[in-house]
Amino acid sequence: MKINLLLILLLASCLNSFSQNSQNLAEKLGFDRNAKLLIVHADDLGLSHATNSAVIEAFQKGGINSGSIMVPCPWFPEIAEFAKNNPNFDIGIHTTFTSEWDKYFFGGILPSSVIPGLLNKNGYFYPSVEAFAQHAIAAEVEKEARAQIERALSFGIKPTHLDNHMGTVLASPEYYQILLNLGKEYRLPVLIPADMIAGISPQFLEMLSKDNIVVNHLFMIYQASPAEKWGEPYLKFIADMKPGLNEIIVHLAYDNDETRAIMVNHPDFGSEWRQHDLDFVLSEDFKKALKDHDIKLVTWRQIGEVQYPEK
Repeated sequence: MKINLLLILLLASCLNSFSQNSQNLAEKLGFDRNAKLLIVHADDLGLSHATNSAVIEAFQKGGINSGSIMVPCPWFPEIAEFAKNNPNFDIGIHTTFTSEWDKYFFGGILPSSVIPGLLNKNGYFYPSVEAFAQHAIAAEVEKEARAQIERALSFGIKPTHLDNHMGTVLASPEYYQILLNLGKEYRLPVLIPADMIAGISPQFLEMLSKDNIVVNHLFMIYQASPAEKWGEPYLKFIADMKPGLNEIIVHLAYDNDETRAIMVNHPDFGSEWRQHDLDFVLSEDFKKALKDHDIKLVTWRQIGEVQYPEK
């Protein structure tokens, strides 16, 4: 019991330290020390044409201000061209090691001979975090993650940050350390969800340095709501938002034949889900909530300029 109490106190101390760091971040970005900073981030760019088109619309209409690309996906070249030609948009790399759909699959950038532990018998990524963790070898994870970053760079993308599809790297501190190391090497901030990793293992907190900038509160929905109530969880998060760095993750796509075929048998994060997310970020309710609660929108590019000013 005493050990558990000490652990809780240690975690609280660490998170308080990170919170203070993010408050300093607000000041460095030109805001009040107690400003509520928010990144509105779309995952899964490159997954499909319908995804890319919806994300581009959301960027252009101001519904989102950040996103990250799945380099191994078939529609990567389309979104890579957009990112190259529109460097003002905040676009990072969504490092990918899983392929979760029933009838739509993708594997790694590297050949199967180099990353055999990441691929199933058909040469595709495993569908779940559990299967990934059971088979993945850290050295192969590092090689594939690096290959994805290099592929993005070769297409003319100037990524602003690194994050991870389905949270696979949170399966082990060893995997997460790989992402942190690559972020440092490429001078890119890495998504570090402080509230989430503190609940998984203290090892994740222990591996962070004072130079890491953390997201104090990460929010995404995990349960569908009726269309007319879809935005309520997001609006509640905004209304309850605390000072510090926050991120809302959304998943966008048009609900059409392409998306429905890819996401068949997947109502969670499926075709209708992604259309509802798109409709919400483009809604007046969303814009009004941000204004009413004095939310300050920031990007990973801005965070990178603070974390790596010499870049």
